[in-house]
Amino acid sequence: MLHAEHVSFSYDARPVLHDIDVSVPTGGLVGVLGPNGSGKTTLLKLLAGLLPPATGHITLDDLDITAMDRRMLARRIAVVPQETELAFDYSVLEIVLMGRYPHLQTFELEGPADLEIARRTLAATGTAHLEQRTFRTLSGGEKQRVVMASALAQFERVPGASDGQDIAPDEDANPTRVLLLDEPTSSLDLSFQLATATLIAELNRTYRTTAVVCTHDLNFAAGLCRDLVLLRDGRVVASGPTDEVLTPDTIGAVYDVEADVHRHETTQHLTVVPLARL
Repeated sequence: MLHAEHVSFSYDARPVLHDIDVSVPTGGLVGVLGPNGSGKTTLLKLLAGLLPPATGHITLDDLDITAMDRRMLARRIAVVPQETELAFDYSVLEIVLMGRYPHLQTFELEGPADLEIARRTLAATGTAHLEQRTFRTLSGGEKQRVVMASALAQFERVPGASDGQDIAPDEDANPTRVLLLDEPTSSLDLSFQLATATLIAELNRTYRTTAVVCTHDLNFAAGLCRDLVLLRDGRVVASGPTDEVLTPDTIGAVYDVEADVHRHETTQHLTVVPLARL
């Protein structure tokens, strides 16, 4: 389980998150929703260990992530940012091999096993045919899938490989592995949005990948996530199962919008239709 307990955070003197409690169960699929400035991306960075909380604790399987070895943490938590900017025009395969960094010793180069893992994660994300393409030539949806492949490559260990003296061995043979995604569909067309949702659900189901998805799209989250966390002004307004959290009252409290929430006849997912500003 990934758990944030009484977490607060400020940028200099500007408070961003206030006494946040969030629990992501192992194997969970959790959406984080809220308007601009609500603290979604900051929460994601805290959960990834990229920022230290000012107060409170964040734990992964009861281990404080601020005390974990950085390479070990990178083997268990991977981030898919909203946009990926590169200084050089790497190939797709090179991008995915970058995900192997936490498994390599100082000055060690990727070996055949790392190459096999990279190609396996490319296949898992439907991007194996793009292996030799340069990253900059890809569409937005293709880039997102390649970055997900790189994130998956962070998780896989080479069977029988030594961890080295500077990295503690896994405490659990099946540790929680968390994929954190920031606005994964923000620049994608409808087809790629559907493909991205399908891929995240498949990774969650087949690879036992715990997933946390920050998004502005309530309908995307309703169709994908089993649980939701709703933020406003850096505070949790509601959290829990999607069917219980996504209601007209909570949407009004978070977005100041009157909304109709009903179950879609075909998908049986909740559907949100904004009606008017409050």
